[in-house]
Amino acid sequence: MACAISSGRFFLSPSAGHNFIFSSTRVKTQTFLWNRESRLSSRLMSQPAPLSTADPVSASSQDGKSQAEIADVIVQYVVLRRDLIDTWPLGSVVTQGCHASVYAIWSSKDDPHTVDYCRPEKIDSMHKVTLEVKGEPQILNLSEKLTSGGIVHKLWIEQPENIPTCLATKPYPKSMVSSYFKKLKLCK
Repeated sequence: MACAISSGRFFLSPSAGHNFIFSSTRVKTQTFLWNRESRLSSRLMSQPAPLSTADPVSASSQDGKSQAEIADVIVQYVVLRRDLIDTWPLGSVVTQGCHASVYAIWSSKDDPHTVDYCRPEKIDSMHKVTLEVKGEPQILNLSEKLTSGGIVHKLWIEQPENIPTCLATKPYPKSMVSSYFKKLKLCK
């Protein structure tokens, strides 16, 4: 599904061809179908379709990339505290993660991995992994492990309360940093 938007707001429509008016914004939706060997699916936000196991294009030849290149995607890890997720408003915790993520990217803006991660042709397909730890001792411990391993990251400390709320790495090839995060759970 795609949208024609007149004032910069983005809305998705459950069906094609309908006009919606929301906050004085008129949105005209259209459905675009993608055909791959008699398989139709609607596309959202220009994201490529996932490859199925029955797909004739193998994972090792997707867009001419080797399996190693696909597996070693550049990724940014964001780690939130579960105790804060359970006690703070969700928006506040998400905001903390956003602060740490932006800080980590901006402070490493000249790093080759960050430059690659933010290239205009890749900006719509960034990879982030959002994980969780139990609480403050675990996030401080993780930060120490990352520091001792030479992994550049930002431990976000909310002020004026002086509370470590989350951390985010700069973008790295997944193979370089995934071992530090393998025991953590996905944030749900």
